[in-house]
This record gives sequence, structure tokens and C-alpha cells, in this order.
Amino acid sequence: MTTNQRYAVTKRQTTDRLREILACPVEQLTDAVRAAYADAATLRAYHPVNDVSGTDAIAAELWRPIRAAFPDIERRELVVIGGVHDNRDFVCSVSHLQGTFVNDLYGIPASHGVARLRCGEFNEIRDGKIASTHMIIDTLDLMGQAGCWPIGRSLGAEGVWESPATQDGIRLDVVDAERGADAMKIVKDMHVGLMAFDGKSLDSMHHAQYWTEHFMWYGPAGIGTTRGLKGFEANHQVPFLRGFPDRKVSGHIANVGDGNYAVTGGWPSVVATHSGPDWLNLGPTGRHIKMRVMDFYRIDGKQIAENWVPIDIVDIFRQMNVDLFARVRHHNGSPRRSLD
Repeated sequence: MTTNQRYAVTKRQTTDRLREILACPVEQLTDAVRAAYADAATLRAYHPVNDVSGTDAIAAELWRPIRAAFPDIERRELVVIGGVHDNRDFVCSVSHLQGTFVNDLYGIPASHGVARLRCGEFNEIRDGKIASTHMIIDTLDLMGQAGCWPIGRSLGAEGVWESPATQDGIRLDVVDAERGADAMKIVKDMHVGLMAFDGKSLDSMHHAQYWTEHFMWYGPAGIGTTRGLKGFEANHQVPFLRGFPDRKVSGHIANVGDGNYAVTGGWPSVVATHSGPDWLNLGPTGRHIKMRVMDFYRIDGKQIAENWVPIDIVDIFRQMNVDLFARVRHHNGSPRRSLD
């Protein structure tokens, strides 16, 4: 079996097991989680789930609340990437977990209609099972779908993240590590351009050459989706650099390329001080922030054509001492009534 074939088997097996967690009868949920995850598996998840260890805890604290909120939920992947980083096997995906939202989730009120959880995952695989997971679910997006948006209006467009324009993001039985290495190099070269910022002028950055003219940037709720360099600069880059002028890349859990796709991120992926204005309508808090960020890229030729960007925005607000779940509870009839 070639290396690419081994990665492909791992990608198919992992994806099938994650689908089964959502598809199985709820009384079989723990067994499905045990089939997918190693006994001592660790989960580093979005707020309020955060850090969890062991299959039973992952079932109880991650998957069971989601299944209770969405009894008919199904997994719809947009991109699935398989490969190796730092001698570790990974299966990484961006997906919509979609169903009928019939019971509250994390205090977000059920809409009793169709809703989606935008989800990014890095799954490290050992001995055929998930040994560790980094996961971001866009709970701010779910708040918006439930009609209790707790922050100012996004500069970009809100809505469903689109599948790749080429409709080839899900190739479960194929891994192309060689082409993936080329895709990853393009992404890393673009990152070098981004980090060349001199703190004063966008002209000091030389990342634009690595993006197609009409690239799509699918941002998290609160920032929204943008198109092309001008849209990216106006709706995300300028507000972000003004808000976090000292931002630095902290480290990536996974840098994986597979065919025309690549993924980077983990946490903290970015560290920064919130010392400037404009970001998500917040004045400077002076807080030092550790950001949970993932980037999934589709390459077209020698340039990036699409970029899906899960970010745990709710956790960033938490670090600024702003509890968005408390705001949702307020909107839902349970305001805070003490100074504690």
C-alpha cells in the first residue's frame, strides 16, 4: 500500500465514523464515539465546550448535547483533507452539521426550523482512531439563525458557507500528497507576505499575488464572507489590523496539503493585543488574546481561489470579558440581575 493509499483509507474510515456519530440511534451514540475515538482521546473545542478528555466525556459533553438539540442532524462536508504533518496523520474537514433545531443548545433558543452548525475539525489519527481533535463550531452563527444576534452588524455577508466552486472538496478514496505539498507551499508563501506588514501600510504586504482576482473568503459569523482583495481588505483585513496591530502567528497544529487543497491552524494560531478600534464594533480593551483559528484553502493553478475560515469569535469575546451567551439569555428572557 502506498503512502497516499494509506492516507486515503484513513480519510474514508474517519469520515464514515464521524458521520455515524450523527446518524446512529441516540442510544448507540456512546458506542459510535468509542468506535471513532481512542480511549484516551483529547478534544480541544470551541467555547463553551473547551477541553475534554476520554471517549465517554467527548460523547457526553460534545456530541450528546448536539444530538439532543438536533435529533435529525446530518453531516454535510464541504472539504475533507487527509495527510501528514510533523510525522502525525491528520484528517481535517470543514462541514455543515444540519438538522431541525428543536431543543436549546448552550442556552441558544431552539428555532424549531432547519439550522446548521458550521464546523471545522482537525483530527489526529493513531492506530486507526482519533487520538486528538481540535474543533470549532460557529455558535455565533447559530445565535443569528435563532434570532438573537448579540453583537453589531457584520461588515461582510452572513449566510451559508458555499461548497468549493469546483465541487471536488470531498474525495474520500483519494489523497494526493505530492500536489498537496505544492498547494501548501503557495499557502506558506502567502503567509510570509501577510506577515511582512510594517504596521503602517497595506502596501508593505505582498500577499495579493497569491490570490485569484475574485477569490472567496468565507469568514466566521461576526466578520462574514468577502470577495476579492478589495472586499477582503475592507471587511476583514483593515478592521483586524487596526484592532490587533501586533498580531503574530503562534503555532499550527496541522499544516496538511491534499491535491488542490491545504489546511493550516490550531490554537492558539494567532496571539495579539486588542489595542485599536474598529474590530467588530469594539473599542480597544487592552486584552491579550489567544485566537482559535483554522484556514482551509482551495488552490487554482498557482493561486488561492477560496478560503474557509472557522474562528471561535465567542471565545475571543470571552477573553475580552464579554459573555455573548449571557446576552443571548438576556434576549431570551433571562437577563443578569446582579453585579456579580
